[in-house]
Amino acid sequence: MRLRNIPGSREAIAENPWCIPEECHPKGKWHDIFKNDHPIQIEIGMGKGRFILELARQNPDINYVGIEKYSSVLVRGLQKMEETPLENIRFIRMDAETICEMFGEHEVDRIYLNFSDPWPKDRHAKRRLTSREFFRRYDHILKTDGRVEFKTDNSSLFDFSLEEVKEAGWRLDGFTRNLHHDPLMNEGNVMTEYEERFSAMGNPIHKLIASR
Repeated sequence: MRLRNIPGSREAIAENPWCIPEECHPKGKWHDIFKNDHPIQIEIGMGKGRFILELARQNPDINYVGIEKYSSVLVRGLQKMEETPLENIRFIRMDAETICEMFGEHEVDRIYLNFSDPWPKDRHAKRRLTSREFFRRYDHILKTDGRVEFKTDNSSLFDFSLEEVKEAGWRLDGFTRNLHHDPLMNEGNVMTEYEERFSAMGNPIHKLIASR
């Protein structure tokens, strides 16, 4: 049965072979899940999946895990997977705050954050995926030479993120405030749905790369 004919996104996710239920406790077992020892890269807040699915197509020797909090959004990515199934990608519906419960120490090679929720109110700053609190979580699951790549069109969030990289004790390897006009940073760039939409509106896309 095709996903679009299944009533209810939670039911669709529960029945989908590409989704890993949280209760399976995949922490430290991702290489067993993929049945190989390829590098593991994750996207937190994958939306409808365009970005991570394209990366998986381009890089069959890398394993990808798409993380999305909302079932109604994640199910759209699963629909796309039906069209061209890939062996090197899995999905999990979860809140990013529990990331260290889903991935073991140094189990992840790279983390992608794309057009994350800005959580504009100051009292919600800790919820931003580029806050120092989240960088502490990333420090635990990333390999020593791992890195975080972040894209957004939100200037305030980007300014905040640049400061948080420093406050977290991480190194800023590169950044741009106009990705599509920066030949070096834009090389090999894979656009997300939001990126294409915002760019068409004339919004400059910001990007940073951080490591320890």
